[in-house]
Formats: sequence, structure tokens, C-alpha cells
Amino acid sequence: MFYKEKTMLSKIFGVIFVLILSGPVHAGLIDLSTWTIDGSGNWVLPGGDNNSVLQTLNSRPTMFFNDMNSQGLSLSGSITVEESGGDDDFVGFVLGYDDNDLFGTNSTTDYILIDWKQGSQGGWDAGMAISRVTGSIDASGTDTNANAWDHNGNVELLQRASTLGLTGWSNNTEYLFNISFTSSNIKVEVNGVEQFDINGTFEDGSFGFYNFSQPRVRYAGIEEDVIPPTCGAQGQPICSVPEPTSLAIFGLGILGLTLRRLQKEH
Repeated sequence: MFYKEKTMLSKIFGVIFVLILSGPVHAGLIDLSTWTIDGSGNWVLPGGDNNSVLQTLNSRPTMFFNDMNSQGLSLSGSITVEESGGDDDFVGFVLGYDDNDLFGTNSTTDYILIDWKQGSQGGWDAGMAISRVTGSIDASGTDTNANAWDHNGNVELLQRASTLGLTGWSNNTEYLFNISFTSSNIKVEVNGVEQFDINGTFEDGSFGFYNFSQPRVRYAGIEEDVIPPTCGAQGQPICSVPEPTSLAIFGLGILGLTLRRLQKEH
């Protein structure tokens, strides 16, 4: 009898242990050496570890992107504009981007641009914004009349950031970001503060970095996680399976009942 009781308890503890540890799997740092460049930027991988990339030129719009469909992923890391950059223009990200979308040569160009400008200039205020791009945004490096500068024409402004909407980035300061990208929602956090939570219909495509007229921008420590499905939401599973924490609590309840039963039998 004692052997059977011990075996039962071991199995219960094993199940609970697995449930508590269940959760998203972290893939580790992303190797940026496989990413692709669009535009005339100079994207270099310093240090030889392939975990960071530095864009060195004061150039026309340029992207550095993973060249893979990235919906359903959460990407995090850091962005720093080195003090030696000597400029105050655009840094940021693209979501749902396809190769050559920058030039508008694809039959359908439709991606999300998240850009952040340090200083007000040429009719555009400092701060962070999210926009939808549906055509070419190629321009000269300091063209303050370009769509990508004024956020007009092929660039439709969707929203200014919640706390950084009119606040520019600072030189030589590391900012931590987290971006979640699905077909119906985009969330962006900077230093743990949510800046965007936008619902809509978004095209699948690459995740990438974006610079316009801004040199010496470093992106580093990029990690990728799979976003857990939100049960009950449109296009998501029905809420019929408990979350790992709930399952663990349920398992502990079973353990308690089992122990009480064993105590009564002895």
C-alpha cells in the first residue's frame, strides 16, 4: 500500500511541476547576420557577436529587417542613439514590411511604421508616432517635404504615443522596447511603459529597424517570443483550457484532497 501511495504522490507532484513551468519559450538572442538591408543605410554588426547592429550614415530612409513573416511574435531589445551622431531625426521600427516596400515597387505596399524624432523640424514635431505606409517613402536624406517626414501622402498618421508623443529621444541613452505584432493588434512598450495599443487589420510581413536622416543608431539584444493566444478574442481559441497558473492551483487542490484521503486511511 505504501508503495502505491508514494507512486501516486510522485505523479501528482510531477504534473504540478510541469504545469507551473509551462509558458512561452524564449528563443534567446537573435542572430542579426541573416537580416536584409533596404535603402542606402550602412548597417554593420560590430563586435562579431551578431547580436547588435549599428546604422552609421545620415542617409535617406533605410530598413534592416528579418525578411520573414513575423505576426504572432513579440520582439524586444534596446535602441541607443550614440552622442556622436550629431543629429536629431528619425529612428524606429517597421512591422509587416516586405522587401522593396521602401521604394513602392511591390504590387501592394502596406506596412506599419513606428518612428521617433528627437527634435521638431520642418513642420514635424518631436516625439514618437505610429503610421500606415502604402507606397514609396524613399527621399533624400534631409528632405523635410518628404512623405516620411511630414507623415502625409503615402504615410497615414494613426496615433501619437501615449507618453512619448511629443517627447524626443535623448543622445547616448539606452531605451528598452517590446513590440507585440498580430493580425489585429499592435502593442509597443518603451522602458516598460505602454505607448501604443492599436486594433485593426494588419498585413503580415517582416519586423525591422528604420532610420531616416539619423546616423549612429544601435539596436541590440533582440529577443523573440511567441505571443500566447488570447482565448475568446476574434479569430482566437475558445476559452476552454485553463491557463498554466490555474492548472497549477487545480493540481495543488487535487494534491490536498489526496493527502487528506491518505491520512484518513491510516
